[in-house]
Amino acid sequence: MKKMVAAIATSIIIAGATVTTASAAEYKVEKGDTLWQIAQEYDTTVDELKEANDLKSTVIHPKQKLMINELYKVKKGDTLYGIGKENNVSVDDLMAWNGLESYVIVPGQTLELSGENQAQDASAPAEDKEQSSEAADEKAADNSSASESTTEENTAEAAETTQQNNEQPQGKTITVSSTAYTADCAGCSGVTATGVDLNANPNAKVIAVDPNVIPLGTKVYVEGYGYATAADTGGAIQGNKIDVYVPTKSEAYDWGRRTVDVTIVE
Repeated sequence: MKKMVAAIATSIIIAGATVTTASAAEYKVEKGDTLWQIAQEYDTTVDELKEANDLKSTVIHPKQKLMINELYKVKKGDTLYGIGKENNVSVDDLMAWNGLESYVIVPGQTLELSGENQAQDASAPAEDKEQSSEAADEKAADNSSASESTTEENTAEAAETTQQNNEQPQGKTITVSSTAYTADCAGCSGVTATGVDLNANPNAKVIAVDPNVIPLGTKVYVEGYGYATAADTGGAIQGNKIDVYVPTKSEAYDWGRRTVDVTIVE
């Protein structure tokens, strides 16, 4: 597959306010492409591609153009201020695009580097806008030490949880590529292939599988996720791949894409 066709960065004036869009990749679909292949190529998920391009299904056609938001995986020692400076975006934008309520970020977390947000009124003096932006960035920088300290605590908690989750039961174990999905999205019915209503049961432990690999209804143990039921399918879930269900989009971003062991319990 070809890489990105073009990168765009625009600023549009609408009703006296500015809508800013950070750079995003544009991909031109080629014959034989699938959303799953494109998602793997750009380190994203099928659900994210569908949402970003307002797709109702996984069907795509040659020469069709897809927009792909840029993502950043947080490393140890990263701060929002540093990530924003490196990628030429503001801390406010990063927080808005990723639904963050604080400056705390943790290693392994995935952040979107593009999106749309309603900026200050265009009639406001440029100097005021610059001062506001600088104040936000300075505040983020001032909180970087506290953020890193909290990050270490969160990392320790995550490590403890991972250690507990790694205490797997006995059974046949296979290694799979995993992503995460949520029913909390526009146009999502929230009902799995086996009839589980995830909107009515947001804490359900469910995974989407290829029934030829893991039959529907199978009880499994997923590394880092816990006990779950194979209760859903997906067009992009083929072969040794699963989608783990999580209640919110932010949790899906946090899961990202990872290789995990799945133990067949029964």
